[in-house]
Amino acid sequence: MVVDSGQNKALQRNRNALRQTRLREFQANLAERLRVAATTPQVNSRLGVLIGAQRYLLDLSESGEISSVPEPTPVPMTQPWFKGLFSARGSLYTMIDLAHFMGGDPTPLDKNSRVLALNDRLQCNAAILVTRMLGLRSVEKLTAITVAPAELPWLGNVYEDGDGNQWTELLLQQLIHDERFLAVAA
Repeated sequence: MVVDSGQNKALQRNRNALRQTRLREFQANLAERLRVAATTPQVNSRLGVLIGAQRYLLDLSESGEISSVPEPTPVPMTQPWFKGLFSARGSLYTMIDLAHFMGGDPTPLDKNSRVLALNDRLQCNAAILVTRMLGLRSVEKLTAITVAPAELPWLGNVYEDGDGNQWTELLLQQLIHDERFLAVAA
């Protein structure tokens, strides 16, 4: 079967549209699951994310919208972990590479990367780069192994799952009030 360039372009457009539809369905499903989990008090669920090579647990009440990574507008004379500004739904957000902020390598961007906006109730229009979303995790199914380090007040307890993976609580409310996080000027 011979396919001409017009048919090839139409086929490619259909594939792209299907991918976008699947992404929207995934995001809508995840948003609905987060909404339900946030309104279900008897389950102590956290949002699991991979930032760099570390697994983190985020309180659902501190987590906001999740989206694909937009191209940020760079801001001169800022820290290397401050990736810039982007607009989402009519609001301006800062994009923070948290792995880089905490002394690690810059977060590699690929098809699984996302930005996670902080919940509006935190009154901070910021979003953190996430290497990969890992879904909801029940704290009851994890074993606490260490308590939070005092020198990094935005990190909470460390847990271990049944597979031996370590999960650290990421306390966004404490993060946005930390002087180091607020000092974006280079």
